[in-house]
Amino acid sequence: MGAAQFGAAFFTITGFHGLHVSIGVLYLLWVAFKVLRGDLDRAGNYQLVEIAGLYWHFVDLVWVFIFAFFYLW
Repeated sequence: MGAAQFGAAFFTITGFHGLHVSIGVLYLLWVAFKVLRGDLDRAGNYQLVEIAGLYWHFVDLVWVFIFAFFYLW
């Protein structure tokens, strides 16, 4: 892989990862707002918090592979 292809792949993959991190942060802010407002306590359903945690761990796990591939390889 040449320098141009590596640069394109690097910025594409890290850009998509950054997009998913931004989406995750917005989702976490929305969940935090609902928690502070008491919506989840009234409904007794904490599935939004569980989904936020699963999504965030998935994004974190993907970063481990991106880091290992681009920075350690």
